[in-house]
Amino acid sequence: MTTVAMADRSAWYWNRWSQLVLGLIAMMAISSPQYVWTLFTGPLNQKLGTTLAELQWTFSLLIILQTWCSPLQAYLVDRFGPRLLISVGALMSGGGWVLSSYVDNIWALYFTYGVICGFGTGIIYVGIIGLMVRWFPDRRGLATGLAAAGYGFGAFFTSFPIDSMIKSSGYAHTLVVWGIIQGVIGIAAAQWLRVPPDGWLPEGYTPATASTAQTKRSYTPTEMLKSPVFWLLFFMMSLMSTSGLMVTSNVGPFAREFNVAQAMVLGMAALPLSLTLSRVTNGLTRPFFGWVSDRIGREMTMFVAFSLEAIAILILFAFIDQPALFVVLTGLVFFGWGEIFSLFPSTLTDTFGPKYAATNYGFLYIAQGVGSILGGPAAAYLKQMTGSWTWVFIIVAALDIITAILAVTALRAVRTRHIQSS
Repeated sequence: MTTVAMADRSAWYWNRWSQLVLGLIAMMAISSPQYVWTLFTGPLNQKLGTTLAELQWTFSLLIILQTWCSPLQAYLVDRFGPRLLISVGALMSGGGWVLSSYVDNIWALYFTYGVICGFGTGIIYVGIIGLMVRWFPDRRGLATGLAAAGYGFGAFFTSFPIDSMIKSSGYAHTLVVWGIIQGVIGIAAAQWLRVPPDGWLPEGYTPATASTAQTKRSYTPTEMLKSPVFWLLFFMMSLMSTSGLMVTSNVGPFAREFNVAQAMVLGMAALPLSLTLSRVTNGLTRPFFGWVSDRIGREMTMFVAFSLEAIAILILFAFIDQPALFVVLTGLVFFGWGEIFSLFPSTLTDTFGPKYAATNYGFLYIAQGVGSILGGPAAAYLKQMTGSWTWVFIIVAALDIITAILAVTALRAVRTRHIQSS
């Protein structure tokens, strides 16, 4: 038995960079339910006869089930291992799309696309991030950024094909085909995922040599939930999630309302081109700002990135009816937003330790569910009440600015005290 175990540990998939690549593939496989949702809003509205605000609850349910159940999802990954649970998550994510192709009412869509896809993608997301912070204690910002980039960047490969297939074959056929594709890829990648041995550290690394401040011990989820540092991080991530998810869920309606959706930019329709570019910038920002935070600190990186997001949101609204600028500026918005998925998990693990990293991040990840409600149906309802997107854009930009200031004032102060007392 010992000989078999030692031989297994020498296999290629026990290399932490191999684990990162496998995690990246799994994340890419389940990015489409969130990031190409906006392509389905038009045909689904026609099919189901709903309002945009009613339909956007599907998107919110997806995020809520992906995030609010993440403590349970993370516990299941820790309990049964990443290979089994990531496979289950991929099956649910792909199967939810397939089932969504057959629905004929909004409540069925809520269950298939919102609940089933949401729970499946949540298992994969929180499971992979929890795995990466354990494999890369010396490069948490970079590793979580690369893994999260898979989720943000995966739809780069699917936006144009899905948009084209919807137009040529209808949304139902598209959901079936791409649901099967994402499920198969996710299940395949999961077969070689492994948790590092207890106490494992990279060669030559000790916590004392870390370039960012890290706690000396690991905190249980119960201990973490009693800490004001956690609740400040939760509040900040909720504000930032609201901003990015407002654009994610409504970029299609923006493009159609301001008559830029089918305008040609560089020989391509503006909306799918915008979605494709946004997937690139949303992917690149995660390892980039993660890498930056490994060097200049988490809080200062948050200040720079969140301020960029506020500026990008305001400039986008000023030029939203210009097709070329619409494409470029939506990409810039995602570059200023997507890094929250590398900065917050790495900051959390630095603060509360790696042993319970997956479950602890599961609790913080609930904040994105809060943002999905505020950025999805609440934003659509505010627009419906005011007849304009003006106040929506102003409010989310203000939330970005508030969060940027909190990072270098309150967060830096309370986190320093917490780590010094650990």
